[in-house]
Amino acid sequence: MSTPRASIATVRRPLAALLAAALAVLLCPGAASAAPAGPTVPAALDALLAAGAIDQLHHDAWAQGYDDAKKTLRKLHGTRRRQLDAVISNTRAIAASGLLTAQRAPAVFLTLKRNRTWWASSPLLRYGQRVMFTDSQLVWQYYPGQGIQIQWLGTFGRANGLFQAKTRDAELRALLDEALGLAVPRAGGIAWESLFSFDGGRPPWVSGLSQATGIQALSRAAARLAEPRYFEGARAALGIFRVPPPEGVRVDTPVGAYYLQYSFNPGLHILNGFVQALNGLYDFAAFANDPDGRALFAAGEAQARLEVPLFDTGAWSLYQPGKESDLGYHKLLRDFLRGLCRRVPDPTIYCVEADKFTAYLRQPPVLALQSTSARLKKPSKVVFTVNKVSTVSLVLTRRGKPVYARTARFGYGRHAFAFRPRRRGALGVRLRAVDLAGNAGAVAGRIAVGVR
Repeated sequence: MSTPRASIATVRRPLAALLAAALAVLLCPGAASAAPAGPTVPAALDALLAAGAIDQLHHDAWAQGYDDAKKTLRKLHGTRRRQLDAVISNTRAIAASGLLTAQRAPAVFLTLKRNRTWWASSPLLRYGQRVMFTDSQLVWQYYPGQGIQIQWLGTFGRANGLFQAKTRDAELRALLDEALGLAVPRAGGIAWESLFSFDGGRPPWVSGLSQATGIQALSRAAARLAEPRYFEGARAALGIFRVPPPEGVRVDTPVGAYYLQYSFNPGLHILNGFVQALNGLYDFAAFANDPDGRALFAAGEAQARLEVPLFDTGAWSLYQPGKESDLGYHKLLRDFLRGLCRRVPDPTIYCVEADKFTAYLRQPPVLALQSTSARLKKPSKVVFTVNKVSTVSLVLTRRGKPVYARTARFGYGRHAFAFRPRRRGALGVRLRAVDLAGNAGAVAGRIAVGVR
């Protein structure tokens, strides 16, 4: 029996650490939904056996695993019960939707097995914690309300770390063989699917970011280990970059193509995922000398030249249009852009933006006070602008003594603190902003309080 462990080996190289940080993007799962009317899990397995799609050994093992999970569930309470119940519900929903195929079943029942093992006896997990099992190289992540799930970006980020270590090729080979065994037919090729509900998306769905990182890892290993089948796997995994959502992640544009973070949300553009998808496609094309890979990269890179400047606010980066990156994603995007800068023959835009994002980490936020007056005993506002996401503190003073104070987090743009002045006269205003990197900026002024 495999033994779970609640941490992964530290990888010395920075790329693995960066990829391990990504998909904190994946920390807002939706609740498990009721399974639609359709085949039960046992009925779906019986149908696969009758059709000759699976053999008796697999049928019996998976059926037993499903029964064992239900028996374990009855013994659990609280968080443990909720997590395992969600995974069982996802399994039922996949079966009822007619999606429990012979190719998808290994990942479905592995997920069920790992969750039964973990929630029966292993420690409770903190939000987003990653875990591994002693007989596997796969990285799993805890999504509250969805149990532990294969974290494909973390898994392939680990593969890249093993590649960069140069002394852990046996682990690298084992990881990639395990991952290829769990790939499923999709979009005319193969894909690594996520089997849980997330942010409005229902399983199974795919991520352009994760898939491209897998392609990258396979391509590097194919060259290092002289394994043509890894090139074959990477080539087959290009399918989702040719096909529109929800099957794939390609959105055609007037100049080329955009590659989505999530196949279930064609309107969501997350730049760090798009840039890393391009890095992965470039590496495949270069290692495999593959014309299809070069064409997919070229289509995306043409769009990236237009896209990247739009995610620069002049003081910070955007995670998606209108929403600033947190500190981790700001650095991640900067480093992915540095990667693209090294790869593209004419890298000016990517190098420039990477340098600007680095500079923003040292620049203090800029505040401007917009209010000059307020009405006595009436709802009033201290209006201000701030040029980057920051924690902003307000102190109002009368004759040098504080009479009002508030603190809140604000994104870039125009904002306000509400207050109700109780006395006429002048109020001193002190605003101080601290950005996500710890830089501080301040502004002071006065507000005249009158009856009109």
